[in-house]
Amino acid sequence: MPSPRTTAHSPPDRRSDRAVTPMAFVQAIVTAYRQRGLSPAQALEQAQIPPDQVTDAGARITAAQMETLSGAAMQGLDDEALGWFGRALPWGSYGMLARASLSAPTLGVALKRWCRHHHLLADDISLSLRTAGDTASIVIDEHRPLGPEGVLREFCLVSVLRNIHGLACWFIDSRIPLLGASFPFAAPAHAEAYAVLFDGPTQFEADQTAIHFDARYLALPIQRDEAAMNQMLQRALPLTVHAYRRDRLLVQRVRQVLRHQPLAAHNADDLAALLHTSARTLHRQLKDEGASLQALKDAVRQQRAIELLLRTQRPIKLVAQAAGFQNEKSFIRAFKGWTGQSPADFRRQAPPLA
Repeated sequence: MPSPRTTAHSPPDRRSDRAVTPMAFVQAIVTAYRQRGLSPAQALEQAQIPPDQVTDAGARITAAQMETLSGAAMQGLDDEALGWFGRALPWGSYGMLARASLSAPTLGVALKRWCRHHHLLADDISLSLRTAGDTASIVIDEHRPLGPEGVLREFCLVSVLRNIHGLACWFIDSRIPLLGASFPFAAPAHAEAYAVLFDGPTQFEADQTAIHFDARYLALPIQRDEAAMNQMLQRALPLTVHAYRRDRLLVQRVRQVLRHQPLAAHNADDLAALLHTSARTLHRQLKDEGASLQALKDAVRQQRAIELLLRTQRPIKLVAQAAGFQNEKSFIRAFKGWTGQSPADFRRQAPPLA
């Protein structure tokens, strides 16, 4: 989604991030240059990638290097698709798609609009937004071979999905954790890099190319305006190489997991794994939202315990287990802290819920 005004590329700071981007993606860009009869030497130099390293399949570069290389190649080739499609996408094409979706009231409308307009630019692929229950998916259908050489296909599918995912996060100013990704090709030699490229598990040799996420994000309103769009397009490529930190639905998602999977989310590490993040990140993001894991646990457990005490005749031990406690003693102690009464006294004295 770069803008025509993005014309200068400063050398990347190799210390800014880890080198995890596979060299296969650099090889794909080099292939795009050679198909046009052009040399990638200047772009590689700007990204500080030695030419003799390009053929090393096991080598990796940083996200900053990939950003610099991609930006230089898009301008040098005047093709933001970097050779993927039957026709080039002139500089500014993805920025135009982003602008066309900006006026949408919600993320769901914006994504549908983006997918529809992308097909107008390149009919080699089509994108669609689909929902099934609580899960939303952005799916790519291929209509013809992507690039004359196979190395471009993987780079295309990965890049388009990361592009639309990064833009979606930017539109609502929120991290959108992925529940998983799927690709129709065999696992590449650098398959371990997909754990960094996409949240959640990645499935290879799947029936379709797609990313999946919680459908509730689709209802969130667009947070950006024209001024923000202009500023973003000055340097848009980081949206595809760096993950958003803040998650506007994190508190709701934590509550949902604690309520429906209390035993599986007994500690921060287990809960974080279910949410496809780390315990450290989970605590930090909850703090940013003015919440804490312990307070959310207490609120969900208390609500669940009260419902079970008043609506059922389950023994206290089973109520404790259903509320996420490992034993009855710790449950009684916590319940007294919440209500000033033991669970048995509370059940005995409170009127039953209708």
